[in-house]
Amino acid sequence: MPSYKAPLRDQQFVLHEVLGAVDALREMPRYAELDVDTVNQVVEEAGKFCEDKLLPINASGDQEGCTYDPATKAVKTPAGFKEAYDDFREAGWQGLAAETEYGGQGLPHLLQIAFYEMQYSTNQAWAMYPGLTIGAYECLLKHGSREQKDLFLPKMTTGQWTGTMCLTEPHCGTDLGMLRTKAEPQADGSYRLTGEKIFISSGEHDMAENIIHLVLARLPDAPQGTKGISLFIVPKFVPVGAGADAKVGARNGLYCGGLEHKMGINGNSTCQIILDGATGWLVGEPNKGLNAMFVMMNGARLGVGVQGLGITEVAYQNAVAYAKERIQGRSLSGPAAPDQPADPIIVHPDVRRMLLTARAYAEGGRAFAYWVALMADTQLSHPDHDRKKFGADMMSLMTPIVKAFMTDNGFLCASECLQVFGGHGYIRQWGMEQFVRDARINMIYEGTNGIQALDLAGRKILMDNGAKLRAFGRMVTEFIEENGTRPDMNEFVTPLADIGDKVQKLTMELGMKAMANRDEVGAAAVPYLRTVGHLVYSYFWARMAKVALERVKADGDAVDPFYRHKLMVARFYFQRLLPETATSIRAARAGSATLMELPADAF
Repeated sequence: MPSYKAPLRDQQFVLHEVLGAVDALREMPRYAELDVDTVNQVVEEAGKFCEDKLLPINASGDQEGCTYDPATKAVKTPAGFKEAYDDFREAGWQGLAAETEYGGQGLPHLLQIAFYEMQYSTNQAWAMYPGLTIGAYECLLKHGSREQKDLFLPKMTTGQWTGTMCLTEPHCGTDLGMLRTKAEPQADGSYRLTGEKIFISSGEHDMAENIIHLVLARLPDAPQGTKGISLFIVPKFVPVGAGADAKVGARNGLYCGGLEHKMGINGNSTCQIILDGATGWLVGEPNKGLNAMFVMMNGARLGVGVQGLGITEVAYQNAVAYAKERIQGRSLSGPAAPDQPADPIIVHPDVRRMLLTARAYAEGGRAFAYWVALMADTQLSHPDHDRKKFGADMMSLMTPIVKAFMTDNGFLCASECLQVFGGHGYIRQWGMEQFVRDARINMIYEGTNGIQALDLAGRKILMDNGAKLRAFGRMVTEFIEENGTRPDMNEFVTPLADIGDKVQKLTMELGMKAMANRDEVGAAAVPYLRTVGHLVYSYFWARMAKVALERVKADGDAVDPFYRHKLMVARFYFQRLLPETATSIRAARAGSATLMELPADAF
C-alpha cells in the first residue's frame, strides 16, 4: 500500500514565509483574531485525519468500488468510506470554512484548500463526497433565498446532508445550451422535473441521510441555448420542517439508474440520475441558472486543480521512497554503495529528473494554489474595494490555469513517478497505477482542459483586452524591479523577466490574429495556457527562492537544509521545466491553417 506524510514543512513555508497569509488575512475583519498557531494546528490535525483515516481505505476503495442494487436503486460505498465520513463529520471538518451563521467554523478558504490537497493525496474518490457538498453549499449561500439557506445550509454545513451538481446529459456535456431536462411549475410554487443526467459524482450513496442535487433544467417558456437554463434544488428526500429542525420526509421522484464503470476514482459513485417528476425549487431568477451554477463550477475547477497537486505530491513521495531502496545498476560515476550488489536507483540522473519534475511541480503548484485561495478570501472578505476587486480579477484569471495547468502536471508527474518503479509501477500492489488512473479524470471533468484553455485565452484575456493579465503582470514587474539588481537573484529574476516579456508579446500577437480569424484562438489556446502557466509558476518559484536565499544569508552554515534544498529545486525548475515554453510559444504561433486545412472527410 502506498505511504503518505502530510507535507507540513512545505505547507507552513508557503503559508507563513512566502505568502504571509496570517497577516494578509488579519486585514479582513472576520479573520482579525487568526494567528499562526491556529493555522498550524488546523493543518496538522487535517494531515493526521488524512493519513490515519483516508489513506488506509484508498487502495481498497479503488479495488472494491461502489455497488449498485438495481432493485432498490441504492448505492453502497466501499468498506470504510461511511465510517471515515462519520469521523469527518463528528470532528467538524465539513464546516471548516462555512459561515458560523449556519454552524460552520468560519475559517479562511485558504485552510480549506490546504485540507483539500491532503485529502486528494490520500483518497481522491472519498474526498469528492464532502467536496461537492461544499460547492453546493457555496452556490446556495450566494444565490439561494433566505428560506432555502435556512433549510439546507445548516445540514450541509454539518455534512448530515451532502450535495451534488447535475449538469451533464447524454447528448450534452460542454454545450449545456442543448440540455433537455424540463421543469414544470406547480401551483404550490414548486416545480416537477423530468429528464436524465449522467456523470453525476456522488449522485447516490449511503454516507448521508439526504443528498441535495442542484439541477439545471428548462422552464416551459425558456429561450433556446444557455439563456434559457434555470437552477433547481432537488433533494433525494423532500425535507419536512424548517431550519436546523428539518428532517427527511418522503422519497422524491428521482433515482440512480446505474453506475458508470470507469477508469479511476472507483470509490466515488458516478451516477446516472433519472428525474421522474421530481419536486424541485427554483434557485435565483428564472433562466439565470447557469450564472448561479458557475459559483459551484468555478469552485469545483479550483478543487480539481488541487486534485492534480495532491496526486503529484503522493506520487512523488512514493517514488522517492522506492528510488532510495531499489538497487539496480551502478552509478555512472562509480559505485555509490560498494557494499551492495548494485546502487539505489536514485543515483541515476534520469531517475532524479523524474523525481525533481514531480517535486518542482508540486511545490510550485502549492504556492500558486494557496495564493489563489488567499485571493478567494480577499475577494469575499477584504474591506478595501480595490483589494477586493484585485482578488476577484485574479480568481477569474487564474481559475482555468489552476484547473488545466495543475491537472496536466499532475497526470504527467503521476506517470513519471510510476516510471521510477519500472515494471513494479505497472503492478497494482504498489498503488502507482491507481494514481495515474485517478489523475487522468482531472484533465476531463469540470470542463476539459481544452475548454479551460479557450476560457483563458478567449474570455479571461482577449475579452477584456488583457486587463486582468496586465494586473498580474504589474505584480510580477514590481518583483523584478525590486530584485533585479541582486546578483544572487539573477538566475531566477532573469528568466522570469524573459517569460513575462514573451507572454506579453504572444498575447498581443494572438489578439491581432483573432480579429481576422477566431480559429486562431482555438489553435493557440492550449500551448498559450501552458506558457502562461509557466509564467505564473516562475513568479512563485522566484518568490520562494528569494525567501530561501535570505534565510541562507541570515543563518549561514547553521541554516535549515530545507532552504538550500528549496534553491536546488528552484534551479531545476528554471533550467529544466521552464524551457518547455520555447516549444509552447512556437506551437501557439503556428496558426490554425495546419489544423483546419485538412477536410473532415479526410481524417
